[in-house]
Amino acid sequence: MFRRLPALALGTLLLAATTPLLAAQPTTTLTVLSSGGIMGAIRAVAPAYEKATGVKLDIAAAPSMGDTPQAIPNRLARHEPADVVLMVGSALDKLIADGQAVKDSRVDLGQSFIAMAVRQGASKPDISTMAAFKQTLEDAKSVAYSDSASGVYLSRILFPRMQLGEAFKAKAHMIPAEPVGAVVARGEAQLGFQQLSELKPVQGIDIVGLIPDQAQKMTLYSGAVVSHSQHPDAARALLKYLASKDAAKAIEDSGLKPIPAQ
Repeated sequence: MFRRLPALALGTLLLAATTPLLAAQPTTTLTVLSSGGIMGAIRAVAPAYEKATGVKLDIAAAPSMGDTPQAIPNRLARHEPADVVLMVGSALDKLIADGQAVKDSRVDLGQSFIAMAVRQGASKPDISTMAAFKQTLEDAKSVAYSDSASGVYLSRILFPRMQLGEAFKAKAHMIPAEPVGAVVARGEAQLGFQQLSELKPVQGIDIVGLIPDQAQKMTLYSGAVVSHSQHPDAARALLKYLASKDAAKAIEDSGLKPIPAQ
């Protein structure tokens, strides 16, 4: 015969039965596609953010633009899982226009400037003035630049404007899908140009400094929620944190100039 259990005992049994189910609830994981220019910042804040929120960040390196399969626009076009993109602002604007990212989630996070690097221990050429910068480029044996925002500007606007000639064109090369600093560290290019925030994490190079102001171009890095994100609220929360004063030091330490929090 069925024996009625006391209310307390029944409650204990129900709690025991549901506890495994509660414990089995999956942790929210955000897939973050990050351009190299802001990768240092997101990796720096990730451990503390995960500990404080319980949200796991799966961070994947992905260029803001270019023809490589890893580039953010190409990944999203293949409908790869993603929740947040961190990338060059102008490239993000195109994703928003194409419906790949949520317009009202867009936040500006940091400004980046172009720097020059040489292999660790090599002599550091003078780039303090435009005249010295031009002479350094003409004297260089080989020059490397990225296939992202800074490289596009250098190859299509700055170098032609400086009238460096055909000899320079023959020794200057765009580097796809790899940090320019890595090419310089291996000795495959004497001079390397990329955003400061992308050069800083690379081992085996010395950063000479920023190129002259007259040649400089600022690149804005921004973030947004991916339109097909499975966790849009958590994605917005991450972007809000990255745009806050709490993340400003990590952004600055990575080589970017933080955008003042509104």
